[in-house]
Amino acid sequence: MAAAGPKLDPECAAAIAVLKRAVELDSEFRYQQALVCYQEGIDMLLQVLKGTKDDKKKCNLRKKITDYMDRAENIKQYLDQEKEDGKYHKQIKIEENATGFSYESLFQEYLNETITEVWVEDPYIRNTQQDNGRTEQVSALNEIKGSLRNHGVSLQLDYSSSIHDREIRFNNGWIIKIGRGLDYFKRPKGSFSLGYFDYDLRPCRETTVDIFHNKHTKKI
Repeated sequence: MAAAGPKLDPECAAAIAVLKRAVELDSEFRYQQALVCYQEGIDMLLQVLKGTKDDKKKCNLRKKITDYMDRAENIKQYLDQEKEDGKYHKQIKIEENATGFSYESLFQEYLNETITEVWVEDPYIRNTQQDNGRTEQVSALNEIKGSLRNHGVSLQLDYSSSIHDREIRFNNGWIIKIGRGLDYFKRPKGSFSLGYFDYDLRPCRETTVDIFHNKHTKKI
């Protein structure tokens, strides 16, 4: 019978599992997902390193961490160049009841000081949870328009009876398409429930988000 190898502690085993997944995603050219796993696995290994007293194990851990950090940095540089060249396409799949997908979480990476205009096309943007009358909702949008004007922001509202597409465009070139449009959040259970104000804590409906740059789209 072969002798069993040394048993890994749970923290180290968990880190290795995450990094193994990172390598798999990397080999499949799924670089965005791989980068997230590399970063998570590296953080976990750093925690293991802090609790390790054996010098040999420390040396081995430092070597692994350095190797993974180098690969993660290479991927990050590649993705940054893809963004620069306009060839970047990121897809986010939001699962049913998932949290952590507020508008800020989705859009913040693509917002900068160069943005002066945003276009939003959404067939249901007039409705709040799509269950109130048109007059009430138009009034609410006009109230938002007046409030934004006080902060130096001009809101222009155009209504269409035929629009079906859902798209958000920033004038720095980034385009975001959300399968469900902006209405991908579930209704909060009450005004004192988690997620009523903090959208990162509000459960979502299942949908897909595609993010790309207009340099990578065909011009008609």
